[in-house]
Amino acid sequence: MSAVLDHHDHDHAHHDDHHAPTGWRRWVFATNHKDIGTLYLLFSFTMLMVGGILALIIRAELFQPGLQLVNPELFNQLTTMHGLIMVFGAIMPAFVGFANWMIPLQIGASDMAFARMNNFSFWLMIPAALMIVSSFFMPGGAPAAGWTLYAPLTLQMGPSMDAGIFALHILGASSIMGSINIIVTILNMRAPGMTLMKMPMFAWTWLITAYLLIAVMPVLAGAITMTLTDRHFGTSFFNPAGGGDPVMYQHIFWFFGHPEVYIMILPAFGIISHVVPTFARKRLFGYASMVYATSSIAILSFIVWAHHMFTSGMPVTGQLFFMYATMLIAVPTAVKIFNWIATMWQGSMTFETPMLFAVGFIFVFTMGGFTGLILAMAPIDIQIHDTYYVVAHFHYVLVAGSLYAMFAGYYYWSPKWTGVMYNETRGKIHFWWSLIAFNVTFFPMHFLGLAGMPRRYADYPMQFADFNALATVGGFAFGFAQVYFFLFVVLPTMRGQGAKAPQSPWESAEGLEWEVPSPAPFHTFETPPKLNAAANKVIG
Repeated sequence: MSAVLDHHDHDHAHHDDHHAPTGWRRWVFATNHKDIGTLYLLFSFTMLMVGGILALIIRAELFQPGLQLVNPELFNQLTTMHGLIMVFGAIMPAFVGFANWMIPLQIGASDMAFARMNNFSFWLMIPAALMIVSSFFMPGGAPAAGWTLYAPLTLQMGPSMDAGIFALHILGASSIMGSINIIVTILNMRAPGMTLMKMPMFAWTWLITAYLLIAVMPVLAGAITMTLTDRHFGTSFFNPAGGGDPVMYQHIFWFFGHPEVYIMILPAFGIISHVVPTFARKRLFGYASMVYATSSIAILSFIVWAHHMFTSGMPVTGQLFFMYATMLIAVPTAVKIFNWIATMWQGSMTFETPMLFAVGFIFVFTMGGFTGLILAMAPIDIQIHDTYYVVAHFHYVLVAGSLYAMFAGYYYWSPKWTGVMYNETRGKIHFWWSLIAFNVTFFPMHFLGLAGMPRRYADYPMQFADFNALATVGGFAFGFAQVYFFLFVVLPTMRGQGAKAPQSPWESAEGLEWEVPSPAPFHTFETPPKLNAAANKVIG
């Protein structure tokens, strides 16, 4: 979607720039989509650091056999809170931040549809995050039932479990409000002439993700509310002593949990679908098939949930159904990977930092996808269920998947956000440091899992020592790479240090976001750009 705005619009945007509120009021009462996007991104990076510190304590404990730093109870609390904070505090809010910043710019809208609700959905996250983190200091410590919060463990936890349930309810409400906002913005506020099938891929992936969120967040709310009533109001949904069934909790949770996995990866697909064509200097190969593949993934994600439960005693017919359905979902995912590779094929590629992260994403995410395909096979999964093989698999998908795509998106769009270019050398150091450290951390875990090391254990026998020591060294290196990223890449650009960014820093980038000045003015597209649907150009 390329366009040319007339000078009047630019002048108008600059003229309005000084109407931006200043000081703390600008952020507390923010209704501008760019400010709220920035708040989301800063919040998610903070939570990434908190979750990362918990992960490093876990890895330090696992550096060698025996109990070094923490007792097994605290170890279980750390693994549980690491998972909850990373999923609900880091990955999801970061993608909402990208959506807030980019979707109005990409579709030619002046702002998000519901500006005040946008503010509310962000500020709900702060008390929820404080409640989750403070649960370590409650009687009995933080929840220690695993991030999946399985019964019957959740029925035996202390008061922090109730705080965790309340926090998840608040975060779920925030997600639903954000999703409604995104759907209404995309469906009702596109520039005239921008049909759905001419919409940028990032907007498409977020539209589908928002529908997924609205469908599954109430399912999680139901599961944790049933847990709450089991704990305090005498019900027996999951308590076998009263006729309940703990396996029912697993079914309800994973009916939420599997679409949730795609909620955390579909926006990443959207970002990669912008970065790859820009640096291959070609149009995205198979745009329509990308849209249909994204929709297919979303629909199929609802019928594969029980592949997390092959060891829970389900009948063979159930195992077969979920095994085949899970293998089927690999098809639209493979379509996307094929399309990205076809986009790069015979393109005149250059490897600036966004492209490095995009190619790194495709490489490592594909590895994570293959291990997922292996775990989809019921006979194999029964052998390696709840081992470090599973930990390796989902970190390949979520760290090297979601997180790498976010880094690609940050390097790609930050010149538009800040008005200055990041330091290319530092960006490349960040990429190679992250890529090598990540693989040193998580690749050995495949072998640990195949050798039978169970996850969520604070201690292990001597034969697992070498690979665990290697993983710990890699984990600390990976953590420090992200500190380097913030201190030496993000902070200088936020302070305006660096070369001034041109309006379109990437010569072949397409999209309305590259038609406004850098940094993007406080108010953009007050008059929607009129697009010629046939030629994708602004008219009039």
